[in-house]
Amino acid sequence: MPGKRVQFDDETWQAIDLLGRESMKDFQELADEAFADLLRKHNRPVTLTQALRASARKSGAEPGSGAAKPAPRRRGSGRRRSR
Repeated sequence: MPGKRVQFDDETWQAIDLLGRESMKDFQELADEAFADLLRKHNRPVTLTQALRASARKSGAEPGSGAAKPAPRRRGSGRRRSR
């Protein structure tokens, strides 16, 4: 997992630290939640599953089917069978 260094001003860090203590979450849990909320706000998939579902919707596939949606059948086209 890639790591990045983040800097906060003292007041922001104190607020984040207090929130973590009150909610019994460490900084990584708070950061995961914050970035997931940011991605949702901008209509971006958070998980691989969400990304695959969004891709399938764009291509016209049914969710969970693994295949593209079949074209609807036309009625009245083709030859009629004789009796």
